[in-house]
Amino acid sequence: MSQDNSDQAAFWTTSAGQKWVEQQEMLDAFMQPVLDGLFERAPLRAGDRVLDIGCGTGASTLQAADRVGADGFVFGADISPTMLAHASARAEGASNVAFEVADAAAYRFDTQSFDHLISRFGVMFFAEPVAAFRNILTGLKPGAEVTFAAWGQIQQNPWFTIAAQAAKEALGAPPSVDPDAPGPFAFRDVARVTDILTEAGFTDVSADVAEIHLSPPGLLPEVARMATSVGPAARTVDYFQGSAADADAIAVRVEKAFEAFQTDQGVRVPAEINFFKARRADR
Repeated sequence: MSQDNSDQAAFWTTSAGQKWVEQQEMLDAFMQPVLDGLFERAPLRAGDRVLDIGCGTGASTLQAADRVGADGFVFGADISPTMLAHASARAEGASNVAFEVADAAAYRFDTQSFDHLISRFGVMFFAEPVAAFRNILTGLKPGAEVTFAAWGQIQQNPWFTIAAQAAKEALGAPPSVDPDAPGPFAFRDVARVTDILTEAGFTDVSADVAEIHLSPPGLLPEVARMATSVGPAARTVDYFQGSAADADAIAVRVEKAFEAFQTDQGVRVPAEINFFKARRADR
């Protein structure tokens, strides 16, 4: 399989990346429970040097920087210059953070430089994941720890399934894709990911499949519109060259379905998240 990830670079640099920048505050709040779960499992210490893969608009990098303190350092790597430009602007004045446009599958990391690797939804997009993780391994110190989050089983993540079904009902079904191909659900299978990490050279590989609730801010119509503007619904609209009216119709369907998730604390969407841990061998 080709190690070329240029299609992912194009996707996250153009319309998708721009949408994430435009909705950064809402998306950060929406996925904060995932970051909370990640940091509960990632023993970051003051002074640590941390590698953040697929850092996007920078929320995970900035929160990691707060945890490692002024004596630590966090390097945020992402394939999208659009998203990294926004991340860099958010980090202005921070002395313990740096961002760089990098395809982690091929980037020449400083050898044995980092104490910990973290990622929130940033490692499921490699064309050849074993080779990508072998490359990342070179940047980790002996004994360095790895903690990352990936989406679990598709049917357990209604944020995706409801939006996808609403778009299908409105416009039709786009061509089916291999769920194991680079994409949000490529790491839904715990056994497959465990094998990938082991083959890449990591040790002490484990997974925690957690049921959490995502916390999108805003009223139900705003949440439905966000769900329609990113992810599978947006890809369906793009594929069929749908109009703004089509997107509005999909959002109405999503809003109706999301009524089931309305609580006294706002909209809370159930999700299944796979939290993986591993380690580079001590030598």
